[in-house]
Amino acid sequence: MKYLAIETATECCSVALFHDGEIISESELAPLRHNEIVLSMCERVLAKGETGLSQLDGIAFGCGPGAFTGVRLAASITQGIALAQDLPVVPVSSLAALAQAAHCRHGVSQVLACIDARMQEVYVALYQLDEERIMRLQGEEQVIAPARVDVDVGEDCMGCGSGWKPYAEILLKRCGKSIAFDADALPQAEFVAVLAQPRFERGETVSPTEALPVYVRHDVAQKPKSRTV
Repeated sequence: MKYLAIETATECCSVALFHDGEIISESELAPLRHNEIVLSMCERVLAKGETGLSQLDGIAFGCGPGAFTGVRLAASITQGIALAQDLPVVPVSSLAALAQAAHCRHGVSQVLACIDARMQEVYVALYQLDEERIMRLQGEEQVIAPARVDVDVGEDCMGCGSGWKPYAEILLKRCGKSIAFDADALPQAEFVAVLAQPRFERGETVSPTEALPVYVRHDVAQKPKSRTV
């Protein structure tokens, strides 16, 4: 199976190609330049995998939450490619991609993923490893003030994401225990691809027109201007 994965929800722009069990990826920290580089990144990973768009079986993308412009960009590129090539789509939470990366890199079974949402709030969710070695959402994704985060974490929990950089002290208090955290972690297309694999295999896909951003801030998402790229 071959599919492309795109993640642009934060200042990190990344693209990955899942190619018959292997993942070829590119990633660049490029605030405000995602729209300039993401398509060329797609071209390069496809070239490295000796794969054309017509050979893809699907496309996955980080659907957010994250920066509104970045989330919309990934969704719009995904829609364009998927419509042109008649491909199924798997939307993957950017918080889930953070959690999966923490498991793969650090071996933890529980992750409190947290992205700085600005305006003194964070996008946050708790994930737990399941029997398929996939991080599963516990409860719901939220946008909330750090001091209002309410989670019950275990000893094996790890924090990850940009929200830990300004709010680590507050988040540790809300966790009720001292846990390790990686405040420099950002969602990566490589782990969007990892999470998409079992969903492609089970046929849990959406049509290109249903490949929509997830903002979590519902009041902002409902404004007409939030739908323009």
